[in-house]
Amino acid sequence: MNLMSRLLLAVGLAASLAGVAADPGTLRLATTTSTDNSGLLKVILPKFEAASGLKVHVISVGTGKAMKLGENGDVDVILVHSRPDEDRFVAAGFGVGRRDVMYNDFVIVGPVSDPAGIDGLTDAVAAFKKIAEAKATFLSRGDKSGTNEEELRLWAEAAIEVKQPGNDWYRDTGSGMGATLNTAAGIGGYTLADRGTWLSFKNRADLKILVEGDKRLFNQYGVMLVNPERHPNVKREWGQAFIDWLTSPPGQQTIAGYKINGEQLFYPNAADPTA
Repeated sequence: MNLMSRLLLAVGLAASLAGVAADPGTLRLATTTSTDNSGLLKVILPKFEAASGLKVHVISVGTGKAMKLGENGDVDVILVHSRPDEDRFVAAGFGVGRRDVMYNDFVIVGPVSDPAGIDGLTDAVAAFKKIAEAKATFLSRGDKSGTNEEELRLWAEAAIEVKQPGNDWYRDTGSGMGATLNTAAGIGGYTLADRGTWLSFKNRADLKILVEGDKRLFNQYGVMLVNPERHPNVKREWGQAFIDWLTSPPGQQTIAGYKINGEQLFYPNAADPTA
């Protein structure tokens, strides 16, 4: 090899090593649209990235789709909000080390005109029954998200089969929380929303919160590592670093500090032994 060839090889190797050093590790996070639509991720992720030196690639989808990504080993960590599904995910061996992170609640929103007459109720099931009796337009996410699963549990408790032919008052949007709220605002329909997305939602038109305060509407978020024993490509150390930070005092304080117009969107509870 002549001198010029050796020089070119040395330059190429140096450039390659520099590129590796400059390219931080990337953690793949699948999470719900509510953590994204609410603006929370824009607050917590920069702080984690600064503390860890890692970068986080976010895939924002419904809880069901986030878990499917975990089942396939396409992500390292999932942050979702459907506890029964999370427990099944762990029991099936797809996830490990689930931790409580934070909570808020769901609310039923609808038009000020309130054709179903549910304003002020604190019983979500009774409100759903009145919506069905009035055949008032209801927008469902229909995307197997945590919010969609909660909504379907409420319809089941109300003993109402919303998927029956002729129930044209019940409509699936097949989209995230923000888009579903936009549709509800556009046509004056009812929907179930997580409070975090609602507080950050600006295109409300004449929508308002009509029903809140039912203990059934409690909305817990959990985080877990995708099982590296099942998927060796999972970045175990990086994923655990994110989980540890999110549930640590700095992560929990960052969540608690996120407010819109002075109102807190999420309440950290990683340290609560009763959660």
